[in-house]
Amino acid sequence: MFVALRDLRFARGRFALMGVVVTLLATLVVFLHGLTEGLARDSSSAVAGLPVDRIAFGAPGGAEPEVSFSDSTVSAEQVRGWAAADGVRAAEPLGVAMTRLTVRAGAGSVSLFGGPPALLPRLTEGTAPGRDEAAVSAAVAGTYGLAVGDRVRLGTRGLTVSGVTEDRAHAHAPTVWTDLPTWQAVSGHERPTVLVLVLAAGADPHAVDARLATAAVPPGDAVEGIASHAAEQGSLRLVQGCLFVVAALVTGAFFTVWTVQRRPEVAVLKAVGASSGYLVRDALAQALVLLLGGTLLGAGLALVGGLVAVRGVPFVLDVRTAAPPVAAMVVLGLAGAGLAVRRITSVDPLTALGAGR
Repeated sequence: MFVALRDLRFARGRFALMGVVVTLLATLVVFLHGLTEGLARDSSSAVAGLPVDRIAFGAPGGAEPEVSFSDSTVSAEQVRGWAAADGVRAAEPLGVAMTRLTVRAGAGSVSLFGGPPALLPRLTEGTAPGRDEAAVSAAVAGTYGLAVGDRVRLGTRGLTVSGVTEDRAHAHAPTVWTDLPTWQAVSGHERPTVLVLVLAAGADPHAVDARLATAAVPPGDAVEGIASHAAEQGSLRLVQGCLFVVAALVTGAFFTVWTVQRRPEVAVLKAVGASSGYLVRDALAQALVLLLGGTLLGAGLALVGGLVAVRGVPFVLDVRTAAPPVAAMVVLGLAGAGLAVRRITSVDPLTALGAGR
């Protein structure tokens, strides 16, 4: 890396400018990744966190079932059919709806889940809800100052707070959990929305789907049935992809110009015995230093920005979420640089130095 380090020292201005560009791109990519993860959690954590193997969607009137919480309903026959199917350990109906919570401190939209106590998130205080009771998420309890024993109004029905669960959200609304009869009374729906399934090894949910006209998918796929989730996540990830492409193009353009400017120096090095492979590796090491420094600094800036942003917007950023975009930036940047520095292999010492003509 002798040549690479020498260039970094003697062309500080050019490399500093490129480093600033890489840092800004990395800040945007990592910050956007944290925002994407935060919005995904705020949109789907209640569904993604269900302790089940499959979520089965139905359709009214025998229509073709779709993975959509807005359109799905399941009948009593479908519940019985799944419960009796081979390899099914448990099949429980779950109601999902949006409603309005009203207390003296104010009112707001919440997502209402109705099902058995086994589906509840971890309770931080109190007990699982019974008839005409509700367990509210920590976000709801904190926003409205609720405690166990308080009275709330969900829709037009008054309920007692039986417990507080860890934070969960559905369609960007914090969750409130009840039993199924209470959910039916509050939401006005006679049928539950979906079936949640626990399967034994070797179970064949596709055969049961075909027989009962349902669509059973893992919880990770079921989140696509949340209104606006797929479009929201798709848009954000498209922007991330565009930024990755820009990073590769900008890095490639910089090293293309830099390689052209260094042709005489490369020719001299080749003339004194340096191989093309050595010079290419040296140039890629230079690019790696630039990319690592810029992306790590950008990730740090994004983390600082996230600490401020998390107070007002959904935002998740830690080592697990920051590592993939940082790695992608470095890999794509190196790919762009690799396409640029391959010109080194075609440099002829005699031609580049103006000799032999």
